[in-house]
Amino acid sequence: MKIIRVRPNNRKRVFEVETRRSTLVFPYSRAEPTPSSAAPVNEVFVDAELGREAFTYLLASGAEGTVHVDAVLEYNQDPHYMADLALYQLTTEARSKFDASPLSAREVARRLATSPSQLYRLLDPINYSKSVRQLLSLLYVLGYEIEVGVKDRTPERVAG
Repeated sequence: MKIIRVRPNNRKRVFEVETRRSTLVFPYSRAEPTPSSAAPVNEVFVDAELGREAFTYLLASGAEGTVHVDAVLEYNQDPHYMADLALYQLTTEARSKFDASPLSAREVARRLATSPSQLYRLLDPINYSKSVRQLLSLLYVLGYEIEVGVKDRTPERVAG
């Protein structure tokens, strides 16, 4: 995802990052080096050398830092990014199980009723056009059962 614009907000102590979909915040405290009153942000810009997928900031102390858009999306728990992250993790797990399997790629593809090239696209961690159903089928063919769990993301509330 490309960054369109980024602005420092010293009052809220956050970077305001504008993408095509929305405007998100990223707190100074999560950036390294951390901007402070002794070393405030002098300049911030979308970094073209990083494909406009990150921003770089310069502090008055001369220190420089870069923040990738993935860190901003993860901090804000963007639902699209979090779904892609879960698909990526499932794919890397399937890839490691496939690599450890005694079955050949042709045999796995045959059992899935697909081609070896489609199997390799399924195992590609940066291919997000696949479905979770396809990955679950692959893991089943490799001899694994899948347990699905749902966890509450909200912090526990203290009774008071």
